[in-house]
Amino acid sequence: MERFAALLDALVFTRSRNAKLALIARYLRETPDPDRGWALAALTDGLDFPAVKAGTIRALMAERVDPVLWTLSRDYVGDTAEAASLLWPAPDHSGPDHSAPDHSGPDHDVMPAPGVSEAVEILRATSRSTAPAALAGLLDRLDANGRYALLKLATGAMRIGISARLAKVAFAEAFGVPVDLVEEYWHGQEPPYRPLFAWAADGAPPPRTDDRPLFRPFMLAHPLEDGAAIDLESFAAEWKWDGIRVQIVHAATDLGGETRVYSRGGDDISATFPEVAGALGEPAVLDGELLVRGAHQGGETGGAASFNALQQRLGRKTVSKRMLEDFPAFVRLYDALVIGGEDLRDLPWTDRRARLEAFLPRLDPARFDLSALIAARDFAELADVRARPREDAIEGVMLKRRDSPYVAGRRTGLWYKWKRDPLRIDCVLMYAQRGSGKRSSFYSDFTFGCWDGDPDAGADLLPVGKAYFGFTDAELKWLDSHVRQHTVNRFGPVRETDRSLVLEVAFDSVHASKRHKSGVAMRFPRISRIRADKPAHEADRLDTLKAMIVDPVR
Repeated sequence: MERFAALLDALVFTRSRNAKLALIARYLRETPDPDRGWALAALTDGLDFPAVKAGTIRALMAERVDPVLWTLSRDYVGDTAEAASLLWPAPDHSGPDHSAPDHSGPDHDVMPAPGVSEAVEILRATSRSTAPAALAGLLDRLDANGRYALLKLATGAMRIGISARLAKVAFAEAFGVPVDLVEEYWHGQEPPYRPLFAWAADGAPPPRTDDRPLFRPFMLAHPLEDGAAIDLESFAAEWKWDGIRVQIVHAATDLGGETRVYSRGGDDISATFPEVAGALGEPAVLDGELLVRGAHQGGETGGAASFNALQQRLGRKTVSKRMLEDFPAFVRLYDALVIGGEDLRDLPWTDRRARLEAFLPRLDPARFDLSALIAARDFAELADVRARPREDAIEGVMLKRRDSPYVAGRRTGLWYKWKRDPLRIDCVLMYAQRGSGKRSSFYSDFTFGCWDGDPDAGADLLPVGKAYFGFTDAELKWLDSHVRQHTVNRFGPVRETDRSLVLEVAFDSVHASKRHKSGVAMRFPRISRIRADKPAHEADRLDTLKAMIVDPVR
């Protein structure tokens, strides 16, 4: 645990992305199995100990620390694990046996600090009734840094500015393997990932991915630069729908068939959308936009409703019959990665589209349809079509190179996204401050930024604006909780977050500014949507915002 604690401590105080990658990579190379696998799972939110919750820690602290001191400390620090690790009292090893003449010293019976594997083994074996004593026993064997690491591991809330993507990149760099393959094999493995380490570190055969409904990395698009023109002989155009990007996977398993629905981050959301998960009954991996049907959307009954309607379904662990009836979900298909067990990703887009069109009649029309192509003679006509009033659920236009294979990540020159509304941009939450008046108890003033280049190449975020409205009271509570749980630094009343949350920001205009490091100033910015489904590295870049500037610097 000492080595893992030292890693966390170093990561907390390291701002450089490359330095963080180096720290994690070194730890993975130098730490033996299974400790490194359990640590990797902790860094990527892959561990879950149902018997250990934040309430377990609070109850333990209430038995050992003055409750007023604990409450004030927790509120000031803003992190349960950090406050508890600092306030945890040293264990009392005094007693009559310690005065016996044959004892070797006062610490003869103090057990050594547990390793990561021992801690995981103990925590996995606990129940709600035994978890407090087990956790307390582990905490008594650790110093403050070790306690912090243990509590972060136990509660599954690292919140140290390390995304799952960053950890996977570090894994790839540690062993010199492609990160695309790490993503491919990752989702089929369980902690402590022994087959994954055996493949990457020891040259063993790669883990199988064809016998389970596993997530495959999405292909992503670059924003279309202002003034660019695309040759429609080489590119196909289709609508960009305003839902959430999903992947529907069905695999033939030893127990029959199994279907999963994954979000763009690889999260299994099948339970939230059971009607979609139950609608694919043969081996396939399909890429599309999850939407809900709405009456009279865009002048037609049963079309796609706006994103606001879809939000009624997002994040629900259980879905009522009424919810299924009022907001029925369906997927507007974009692409096919696998059909009938055949991997199509190396085929050009035109061939994949033809295979998808041929496959569509075998799918439930209530749950699946096809994103229509846009007929236009040239790019100028496409621009005119894009500018016309469309359905609320249309966000813009996608341009896909006709000969493009389906490759993971965002590859230059293959796919472009051309959003209809240029005055909305996806930013990353960076800082938060408490409001005033009735919001004095909430973190409600938010500073957000855009990437100053390619985040996968080490670019950093630059602040581009602040907003303190645009969200509902329920969303304010959610944002306040997010800030408290994801704080990585403090500057007086300002908290710095771990830069994991994407916010869609709406604004009236953007202007060049010499007073801001980013070189831009936004007019009337407001948070229009919380994009918890979108990874931070997919947020927009500063160049996208600068392309919207309407006047020069004065």
